[in-house]
Amino acid sequence: MKRKIKLGVFGFGCVGQGLYSVLHQTKGINAEIKKICIKHPDKARPIDASFFTTSRDEILNDPEIDVVVELIDEVDAAFEIVSSALRKRKAVVSANKKMIAENFPALLKLQQEFQTPFLYEASCCASIPVIRNLEEYYDNDLLTSVEGILNGSTNYILTHIFENNKAFDEALKDAQRLGYAESDPSLDVRALDPKYKLLIILVHAFGIILNPGDIFNYGIQNLKDADIRYAREKNARIKLIARCCKNGNKVYAYCMPRFVPVSDTLNKVTYEYNGLLLEGAFAEHQFFMGKGAGGNATGSAVLSDISALTYDYRYEYKKLNQNLNHTYTREIELEVYVSYNGAIQPAAADFESISVRHESPGFNYLVGRISLLKLMKAKWMDDPSVNLVLTENNI
Repeated sequence: MKRKIKLGVFGFGCVGQGLYSVLHQTKGINAEIKKICIKHPDKARPIDASFFTTSRDEILNDPEIDVVVELIDEVDAAFEIVSSALRKRKAVVSANKKMIAENFPALLKLQQEFQTPFLYEASCCASIPVIRNLEEYYDNDLLTSVEGILNGSTNYILTHIFENNKAFDEALKDAQRLGYAESDPSLDVRALDPKYKLLIILVHAFGIILNPGDIFNYGIQNLKDADIRYAREKNARIKLIARCCKNGNKVYAYCMPRFVPVSDTLNKVTYEYNGLLLEGAFAEHQFFMGKGAGGNATGSAVLSDISALTYDYRYEYKKLNQNLNHTYTREIELEVYVSYNGAIQPAAADFESISVRHESPGFNYLVGRISLLKLMKAKWMDDPSVNLVLTENNI
């Protein structure tokens, strides 16, 4: 039965303000914000000062507050807040993908020990309800892969590069100005953000819990004009893709750029939008698209979790409880494009085979097949003059 809940919110940045906005525009959500904890009390804010406090205990120790909403940036502080709330048997909603990915075993244990729900739909794809779908619709062992564009910031940058011929730095500044990218964009452009999201998706898709260091991530930080020209020559765009896939009882995962043919479904996903392709044995392919960045989009996902809590909803972690015995592997072979300037060259011995090698003044590249394990260990990957893109020839 639907019940009324009172919220204690930590953080009032882009997402916090988005939550406040969508909550007060949505009818039928039986919830209200009682208090918001902030760091800087003198900062001008668009709502009445009576909502705010700088004391976390004012929220955590208030018996009237049923649900704690955690929307801050600091990972350690966020984990402490969420842990304390669960121990006090307050339900929690969070959008902090890094905090969840780095502390998932501890957070799962707290949920089980204190029998308290912890929801985090907004941590993965903002407006796309991927976790709820994996929990409720794909609650069987027939899912085979989840892949897509999980980072709205890099997708915004890449769209401007390919559609509007903007330079990388100019597109990045636009993304920062609009709030789609942080002042320090490394989490986005180095593919750390989509990796954290993929770690969470893996739990609900295949029942596998990993550490961030287990998954290979490579971003768009070394993208060169020559790589963009190469993509255009191949009638493709470059998209930053996160993927997890099951082959038998083995599961692999990675985050890296990929050449995506212009006709491909994922090229419909532009600017700050996210897009996901799910494949199952019987349902085959399903495609989800929605805004992946911005305060209102993420705030709406937070609000959806709050609404679910009014009906006492919680994750059942069905894939974890099915004892599927899936194992994680890096022993898969990928076809990659590697460009380099000649000062440092990819080690040919790392590749199973090399089908193309091009050398010209200022622009060298090769196309070859390499195992994911060797790619993770390759020293030449650390050089900023090297860039890596998956070809479209990967299953």
